[in-house]
Amino acid sequence: MPTKPRTRLLYVTDLAYPARGRRYCDEDIFLTARLREHFNLALCHPLDARALMPGFDAVVVRNSGPVLGYQEAYEEFRAAALAAGTPVYNPLTGRADMAGKQYLLDLAAAGYPVIPTVDDPADLHLLPAAGTYAVKPKQGADSIGLTFTATPSGPAGEILIQPRIDFAYEVSFYFVDDAFQYALHAPDPARRWELTPYEPTAGDLAFARRFVDWNTLDHGIQRVDACRAPSGELLLVELEDLNPYLSLDLLPDRTRDAFVDALVRSLRAFTAGV
Repeated sequence: MPTKPRTRLLYVTDLAYPARGRRYCDEDIFLTARLREHFNLALCHPLDARALMPGFDAVVVRNSGPVLGYQEAYEEFRAAALAAGTPVYNPLTGRADMAGKQYLLDLAAAGYPVIPTVDDPADLHLLPAAGTYAVKPKQGADSIGLTFTATPSGPAGEILIQPRIDFAYEVSFYFVDDAFQYALHAPDPARRWELTPYEPTAGDLAFARRFVDWNTLDHGIQRVDACRAPSGELLLVELEDLNPYLSLDLLPDRTRDAFVDALVRSLRAFTAGV
């Protein structure tokens, strides 16, 4: 009986993207080397994804950099993938960063533990009083356009305003599908990408899982970024569901191998019908 041909994956990455404090290219070189053991795989730049997509069974969007740099091409890629029914991993139904930053306002309004956020300077009184506020574009990414000021201003509906919280540290929780994989934290708030392994409590995991459940993605990689507030509670900073950097180089071999195994299982399940 003939064996089923291996699934053909188009892996979208920008190997030259100059991320601050991270080397996207190393992570994607590692991941593609491991995934190639299970799939037929080719790499391409995000600007080439739409044109090359018809030759593959599915598209995997990984460290492609903020789509702000190629927004029009990204929208055309999304539209073409949806029209053709091409599976895209992470699925294009993500409700978090994939769809902009409005989710932070929606989650806060729904009572989720999120950093207090408004999108209109006229609503500043709704935030806890602070000496300094973080202001960033609602469609921003990777800290692009982020400023700190005592007097926030900007066009209503186009910016996010948050009090600058004197938090103890930031911590990130990494999931494949709905399964927790590992956590990393930055002990020094001033050094966001100097991460070390973090052993989450049951309460920490319950916090992170609330947001993964809210996002309702059956398959995909998600990173839940949070900060430890002065009160001791965790507050959501970001729910990255588009192309979260994974910091795989910081993991012990066993944890990194377990992540790859989980990713392979997820991709196989995701592409089972193609």
